[in-house]
Amino acid sequence: MLYYLFEYLESQFSFPGASVFQFITFRAAAAFILSLLISSIFGKRIISFLQRQQVGESIRDLGLEGQIQKAGTPTMGGVIIILATLIPALLLAKLDNVYIILLVITTLWMGLIGFIDDYIKVFKKDKGGLSGKFKVLGQVGLGIIVGSMLYFNDGVTIKEQLPVEQQIINKEGRRIVFGDAHKSTKTTVPFFKNNELDYSKAFSFLGDGYEKYGWIVFIFITVFIVTGVSNGANLTDGIDGLAAGSSAIIVITLALFAWVSGNIIFADYLDVMYIPDSGEMTVFILAFAGALIGFLWYNTYPAQVFMGDTGSLTIGGIIAVIAIAIRKELLLPILAGIFVVENLSVIMQVSWFKYTKKKFGEGRRVFRMAPLHHHYQKLSYHESKIVVRFWIVGIMLAVLAIVTLKLR
Repeated sequence: MLYYLFEYLESQFSFPGASVFQFITFRAAAAFILSLLISSIFGKRIISFLQRQQVGESIRDLGLEGQIQKAGTPTMGGVIIILATLIPALLLAKLDNVYIILLVITTLWMGLIGFIDDYIKVFKKDKGGLSGKFKVLGQVGLGIIVGSMLYFNDGVTIKEQLPVEQQIINKEGRRIVFGDAHKSTKTTVPFFKNNELDYSKAFSFLGDGYEKYGWIVFIFITVFIVTGVSNGANLTDGIDGLAAGSSAIIVITLALFAWVSGNIIFADYLDVMYIPDSGEMTVFILAFAGALIGFLWYNTYPAQVFMGDTGSLTIGGIIAVIAIAIRKELLLPILAGIFVVENLSVIMQVSWFKYTKKKFGEGRRVFRMAPLHHHYQKLSYHESKIVVRFWIVGIMLAVLAIVTLKLR
């Protein structure tokens, strides 16, 4: 909203300083600071409100040190993250940008699913919360919406680099490096020199015109990633500060990728896919990062508030949509490696337990407890040490992800 106000003031009255709002970097920095202030300052008031409403976490005794003491800690703190993200984003981003619209829809959609789940747990006293099939249905529904918008919306295009012999110098003396904007189902494959993969080629066996079926694969991949990453974030939210801190590292890295992908100069220099208008996501992403870091003020050990599914499902959904929008979804196994490992630990534990129970009559475990962070708790590591070490691993993975910009 402020973007349009200052754009008007600049065009009509040449208002001093108004032109600074044209710069994505300025608005992104302002969004980060504003979201950080909202989440850290007003977060305390939201926590007090949750306490008055007796929105306390019910804890199952899993035999983990310090677990029972957390009973009654306010949950549904994901509301803090959502508000601290949306308010700066709506104030400072271009609201007619398709990517911003998509991220706002994602935030509200996943936030609603998580809120319903937390509401059932807290107020209906049903520890199971929202049925798993309804959660998956909501995740799949969002994946279909996101995939459809990214494929069919005319505002979502890419520009590919032209061969050197086709590059020309325009009237302003600038070299035209990229071709015309066009629709595409291509994505980026990390570590490969010719690092683009076209999803539509899955139907190349159909012969000429196979490209028109590319949307099927694209939407399927989108659904899979949205579901997987949101569940991974949900499983990671098990000890104080782990999900919020790990997500902040991932999100800040994605902000860099979004800015580079939407900047024609750096896209050319780094030889990455140029996605027109995607740089605007940087404003939303840094607002999201500020909200996560501000939330950590109250969520680090010992936590004053838990994000609940309201926060964790929203975090996973946003991360997935950003990665898909900037065509970096195949980088998520590295960048969001913490989420992947947490997911895999649960899958391995459950699968092996069921297999051994069927084969030997007694279930056996791979880990002392899953997800993985609980395994280390069972090994008597203090949860604050586990969290910080997971953060360090997350930072190393983020650096490796950034290196893929040039390491091919």
